[in-house]
Amino acid sequence: MRMAYYFSRSFDWSFDEAVERAIEALKAEGFGVMADIDVQAKMQEKVGPFRPYRILGACHPPSAYKALQHEANMGIYMPCNVVVQQHEDGRVEISAMNPQEALAPVQNPLLADVAQETSERLRRVIDAL
Repeated sequence: MRMAYYFSRSFDWSFDEAVERAIEALKAEGFGVMADIDVQAKMQEKVGPFRPYRILGACHPPSAYKALQHEANMGIYMPCNVVVQQHEDGRVEISAMNPQEALAPVQNPLLADVAQETSERLRRVIDAL
């Protein structure tokens, strides 16, 4: 049975508050935010109006280091994305990728522990919000 490819929770917070809380929860689990993509701004610039939507590219350096030792092209799966988005009904959703599911196609048994550990960390991030 497949696991979900992401972990997610919804909140009644403002969008900006949700972004800040997500960043703090990531820090508490040892992640840094390497990239912060304002999808709303890019869509507005290129296509038209879009809801508040940010992608936080999170990295847990010790896990990333281990993964890169076992698989040279692991950078394709890095950083771990965390999405903060506001839906039309006003609720804000924070979602994090599930590395165990994301890395399944790689089929490198040496990555299993790193993927599990990183998945557990990201699950704790979402649960701590």
